[in-house]
Amino acid sequence: MRPIVQVRSLSKSYRLGRAAQGGRQRPGRDAFIWALREVSFEVLPGEVVGIVGRNGAGKSTLLKILSRIVRPTEGEVDIYGRLGSLLEIGMGFHPDLTGRENVYLNGAIIGMSRGEIRRKFDEIVAFSELEEFLDTPVKHYSSGMYLRLAFSVAAHFEPEVLVLDEVLAVGDAAFQQKCYRKMQDVIQEGRTIFFVSHDPSSVTRLCGRALLIESGRLKDDGPAETVVRRYLDGVNSEVSSV
Repeated sequence: MRPIVQVRSLSKSYRLGRAAQGGRQRPGRDAFIWALREVSFEVLPGEVVGIVGRNGAGKSTLLKILSRIVRPTEGEVDIYGRLGSLLEIGMGFHPDLTGRENVYLNGAIIGMSRGEIRRKFDEIVAFSELEEFLDTPVKHYSSGMYLRLAFSVAAHFEPEVLVLDEVLAVGDAAFQQKCYRKMQDVIQEGRTIFFVSHDPSSVTRLCGRALLIESGRLKDDGPAETVVRRYLDGVNSEVSSV
């Protein structure tokens, strides 16, 4: 079977500013930090891949490159099919627009056509449970209402490849369970998914495979339970040594 995602020798560097260098900088010389270094992997259609690692390990940089938000410094990424990403719940919502208007705005930002949004509009609203607030500007929404509408839009997008970052940390416990069931439905439809969560149990429940990123490098790639266990063992051993 042909891979739907191919990542080859992916590296990303960022230039450090003066503050990050302690205010010292030699004339004509810039300091750089490598957020990713020589990361390579392939993903088959229908795989659900969790990405685990500590804060600052390079997970967000990898997701941004997969989502074509930033360009790699070195290496290549090939994605064969339509890609949708949700890296920040509600990214692109306009506070002065109503919930109804923001469904169309946010749907367009994440890659949905207007016709696709129109066809799925009733499902999106029903899932969010915000029907009576639909014509209220979202600046008057609570944070929970805001997040519910944003997830509802993203959950009804149907690309071949989905990139998701912390999307289950939404609303109250009941709505989180609803989101989890929706994610299971998406998985059953055979979508290829990259999923990042700080909750290891979510990764093992949803993903068959996981990547462990440490200091910008791919340290492990295998069954989700095995990779998550290695990640947690590393965290626990460091904590116990303190």
